[in-house]
Amino acid sequence: MAVEGAKTYFDTNTSNHYHFFCEQDGGILMDIQTDELFVQGLPEPPDGMAVSRVDVLVRLVEK
Repeated sequence: MAVEGAKTYFDTNTSNHYHFFCEQDGGILMDIQTDELFVQGLPEPPDGMAVSRVDVLVRLVEK
């Protein structure tokens, strides 16, 4: 997974899932399972194309 353009993270979890990302230290904290998040309102893809998956990165900062 590419984050912040210059950094790439290797994730051994190959299932369909999302991530929390801590902006202060630049580390991924934990996985978010797909049953915990619902994505709605995706635009129609161009003719001849289909959506294969949606990547979600939830960015965290300390309160």
